[in-house]
Amino acid sequence: MSEDFGPTFITVTDEDGKELVLEFVDALEYNGQMYQAFFPAETEGENEDDPDNGLVILKVIHEDGEDLLSTLDSDEELEAVYEQFMELLFDEDEE
Repeated sequence: MSEDFGPTFITVTDEDGKELVLEFVDALEYNGQMYQAFFPAETEGENEDDPDNGLVILKVIHEDGEDLLSTLDSDEELEAVYEQFMELLFDEDEE
């Protein structure tokens, strides 16, 4: 991903109606499904040690000609995709 234009941010609404601003990290395809990884955008006064401030992984779903983001279906799927992102991110750091 090119960093020429700076980071990409999106705003999503969680199941409680709370808006979250996320910074796009990377995307990958795993088992025929596209996934995107984000970090919550830092805002003043937030606790960086908060466990909810970790990597957010969302599934890309194609519906009615649009790409929508959705949560993953199971903990097993989340863990497998998380491992793929960790390998991808750490491989990029080593180059």
